[in-house]
Amino acid sequence: MGSGTKTKIIGILLVAIGLGLALWGYQSSGSVGSQITQAVTGSDTEKVIAYYIIGAVSSLVGIYLIVNKLIQFWDNLQSSFWFLPFLIVLSSVVYAIVLIQADYVGANRWLTLWPRIFGVGADGARDMLSTLASSTMSVMGITFSMTLLALSLASSQYTSRILRNFMHSHITQVTLGTFAGIYVYCLIVMHAIRTGDVPFVPTLAVFFAFTLVFGGIAILIFFIHHIASSIQASSIIASVTHETNASIDRLFPEKRESTADHTKGEEKKRLLPSLDERTWYAVPAKMSGYIQNIDHDTIMGLARDRRTIVRMDHGIGAFVVKDTTLVSLALTYPPDQETVAALNEAYSIDRHRTVEQDTAFGIRQIVDMALKALSPGVNDISTAVMCIDSLTEILTSLACRKFPPQYRYEEETLRVIAIVPTFESMLAEAFDQIRGSAAGNLTIMVHMLGAIGTIASLTVSPGHLRALGGQVQYIADLADRSIKSTHDRDQFDKRLLEVRKALKGKPFVR
Repeated sequence: MGSGTKTKIIGILLVAIGLGLALWGYQSSGSVGSQITQAVTGSDTEKVIAYYIIGAVSSLVGIYLIVNKLIQFWDNLQSSFWFLPFLIVLSSVVYAIVLIQADYVGANRWLTLWPRIFGVGADGARDMLSTLASSTMSVMGITFSMTLLALSLASSQYTSRILRNFMHSHITQVTLGTFAGIYVYCLIVMHAIRTGDVPFVPTLAVFFAFTLVFGGIAILIFFIHHIASSIQASSIIASVTHETNASIDRLFPEKRESTADHTKGEEKKRLLPSLDERTWYAVPAKMSGYIQNIDHDTIMGLARDRRTIVRMDHGIGAFVVKDTTLVSLALTYPPDQETVAALNEAYSIDRHRTVEQDTAFGIRQIVDMALKALSPGVNDISTAVMCIDSLTEILTSLACRKFPPQYRYEEETLRVIAIVPTFESMLAEAFDQIRGSAAGNLTIMVHMLGAIGTIASLTVSPGHLRALGGQVQYIADLADRSIKSTHDRDQFDKRLLEVRKALKGKPFVR
């Protein structure tokens, strides 16, 4: 059994112990009323308080040990299409049962004071609920069709990678859940209506069904507006940009220091010869898929416990194939199965990429939209320009951030060689393919130069400026090959000169 599995088992046990102690303390105190009495009269409550404190501490420690898996599980639930509608349907069932029970225990006595509102008979109530249920199902089918149409349009017009953003939309989920919940609610209330010798009509529940339909109509109108606006290119790009910026704020919260570049190359040059002399053993991946998350604390702990160096062969967002090398260990003997299992558990691998821990995937989605816009069959220059503007916003934020170190130490001992994102890799991800599709397109090339000038004006890092300068040179080479018009060439050269001045520290106006 791997250490990651042991940790989760210990966490679950601690949570169970904590809840048990809290329950024991509650039973020892008798009831809420006796607790209040003890607090007022000054009776001895130290034993009960100790149960509560120890139980709370145990539960918190247990939750901390399993929180990484819980966070990933919660993220997957939130991004699923079924979870929120399921909760809404479940709440509809609860509301129906509660209101029916309220009617049964005597709510009808004061509802009869308003017979014109609540005075519906059994047959009328059944007919109305039947009509509401059938019409609600029809509207839900239309809503589902509209959603599929929006997904189809977005996939064909932009890129299939943004479909997850539509599925993640709470508005769509709430709309489907609302109509499904109204349908289930009407069925339950209709089932509770009784005729014969002892007739029973849950008047309050029937009236609440009537009000739910009005709420459903308002939600449907808002949903139509949401669908019409959400399939616009500007809305999709803004949504992906917002999600990517949120990922940057979460993953790279620290601001960058201007002197951070100097020792990086020297450290790598010093370490590589000694690392090549070691014997490395491969740890195979247990499944195929994209790496969504890596528990770096667990990997550091394993490296420390085994007194070895862990070298990552794949980073966040990479696709790993089952039985290929996931990480490598510097050992004198092959790793045991416990170590292999623990290292695999430190990686969260699934069939798709997500932006939560993978900022490059947000950039990838915007780049795909730009490439689709620049394709000969679409030729939508305005959308491509919007994509470049959003990439500029993202890269400007990244240029000011401190990225995690590649070499990670325990005091003075190297423990982990990580594969980490860099500004240079993000810049290449953003501009390389767009540049390849911009041959002869003066608007796109000039706009890319403007983006680079904006980024250069907000960074003083030598490494960043070198990478930006390389991109400028690539665009200039492309212009030499593809721009034939003298007028267009003059415009490009003017912009090129302004950007090269910005790379030398002079002010830049986009």
